[in-house]
Amino acid sequence: MIVGVMQIGNVKLKNNVFLAPMAGVTDMAFRILCKRQGCGLTYTEMVSAKGLHYKSDNTAVLLEIAEEEKPAAAQVFGSEPDIVAEAARQAEAGGAAIIDINMGCPTPKIVRNGDGSALMKSPVLVGEIVRSTVAAVKVPVTIKIRKGWDEESVNAVEVASIAAMEGAAAITVHGRTREQFYSGTADWNIIKRVKDAVDIPIIGNGDVITPQDAGRMLEETGCDAVMIGRGAQGNPWIFERTAEYLKTGELLPEPDFEQRILTIMEHMDMVTELKGEGTGVKEMRKHAAWYLKGMPGSAKVKAEIFKLTTCSQVKDILSQYLDYLQKHISS
Repeated sequence: MIVGVMQIGNVKLKNNVFLAPMAGVTDMAFRILCKRQGCGLTYTEMVSAKGLHYKSDNTAVLLEIAEEEKPAAAQVFGSEPDIVAEAARQAEAGGAAIIDINMGCPTPKIVRNGDGSALMKSPVLVGEIVRSTVAAVKVPVTIKIRKGWDEESVNAVEVASIAAMEGAAAITVHGRTREQFYSGTADWNIIKRVKDAVDIPIIGNGDVITPQDAGRMLEETGCDAVMIGRGAQGNPWIFERTAEYLKTGELLPEPDFEQRILTIMEHMDMVTELKGEGTGVKEMRKHAAWYLKGMPGSAKVKAEIFKLTTCSQVKDILSQYLDYLQKHISS
């Protein structure tokens, strides 16, 4: 197993365990928590190149990167080479150390506009987007792709080869087709095929939920780094645990009940500071559900949190729940 300093272009990273960009999940607060827990590279949520072009304030705020998480990547999406290049320049000016272009998002509203995984159907356009973006910025440009549009058009190797030829510094491969969305099983063999075909770093993505999964992916595919998405939801500790496992073979213990609950409170404070209490408490509902998953008696607590509107209310119920766990349940 391989862990240690990882390099993309001229950017040195402390390890090869990365946080996947996830819309509505990987905001600055969550990225900072993951970075503190040993994440090698964070990515912004997916940012619309057109939104930046038309100067949407809601879009521009997604590009903001905290000093604490640097070096970090900004992920943009779009299908017009000039507009994607313009977005990349803006992201670079905002402090992004790497520009990642999303060519894998499967959601209908993204695909309908020819963006995200729709680009898997247009390899020539992929080349044009990468070429214009690489020419526009000084920082490394990377892309995130899928296995293909569907099982009848598996073309990740072709798309990756074109992107590498046009100057991409690394490629993330999610081992599912667009048709699969997030269902079924990720095909790690396609990651291996891409790795064998190009000479730039390949980041494997799909079905990495545990440190052992990350070890298996690196061994089976030969990829250079692993990207963790759903496995990190409610679980920022996955990064430190994975990096340590890859380095030493040792599995660090899972966080105990107290650590999970105190982290929910810390996460909520960070989100509310960034977005205000109303928005912060609403956004924390899904995060709290992920943090509490599998904990004894948590269903009732989660249901209660979904009704609450202030930080103090959420903290009160979490404190009561922690008292109950400490008195009645061994962690």
